[in-house]
Amino acid sequence: MKRSTIIEMISLLFVVLFLYTAISKLLDYSVFTEQLGTSPVLEPVSGFIAWALPSTEIIVAILLFLPKTRLPGLYASFILMVAFTLYIGVILLFSKELPCSCGGILQELSWPQHLALNFGLIGLSLWAIFLSRKDATRQLANNSSLSY
Repeated sequence: MKRSTIIEMISLLFVVLFLYTAISKLLDYSVFTEQLGTSPVLEPVSGFIAWALPSTEIIVAILLFLPKTRLPGLYASFILMVAFTLYIGVILLFSKELPCSCGGILQELSWPQHLALNFGLIGLSLWAIFLSRKDATRQLANNSSLSY
């Protein structure tokens, strides 16, 4: 399979994931904000997170969808997934009974399942970043050799 196809497939996966979770959070906004407020980690900033997180997910999805901004979108996906994973790690260390403030069917996952899913998504984002950078390096080398 071509690198560009793999990058596009991984990007599309993140576009669907981020749009799905953002829309789910916005459609069930009152439940989402209530769940954020029950988190000992996020409670002090739950009002800000309630609008910033879905907005960020939508922006990252747009970055991933557009070819010219795909690499920054992949970096943003990696950062978001690492942040989500760190949050889950903290939750697992301090409490097992907190509700998930994720969107849609992802709420049905246990915290350990979320952790496993996030590690897989982090791996996919790193793979796509690696392939994108390799393609960019190859294109740069090709453009340099053509100019001589």
